Amino acid sequence: MIKVSETAKDKVISLMTEGGFDASSDYVRVGVKSGGCSGLSYELDFDKEAGESDKVFEDNNVRIIVDKKSFLYLVGTVLEYSGGLNGKGFVFNNPNAQRTCGCGESFSL
Repeated sequence: MIKVSETAKDKVISLMTEGGFDASSDYVRVGVKSGGCSGLSYELDFDKEAGESDKVFEDNNVRIIVDKKSFLYLVGTVLEYSGGLNGKGFVFNNPNAQRTCGCGESFSL
């Protein structure tokens, strides 16, 4: 399961609307890929369809899809959003990460 904070929900819905997506029927795709200064980095995008091997969740009125491989790295993660002058944007609070980089965009296990 991946959770979405209230502030992240508001920002996701706003960005989906700006991008021509509908938060009630489309998805936020969350994933992990090799790269970044800590070895693995997060991916965040919008998608209109879930693939056959995707895991589908809904939290806080946000529909989330994750490919099976990425799901293993993301179980229990909370997607948050930090705005303002010193804000980082979207932040992944991942309980599985043993080490994260300073920017918060990559991690290692």
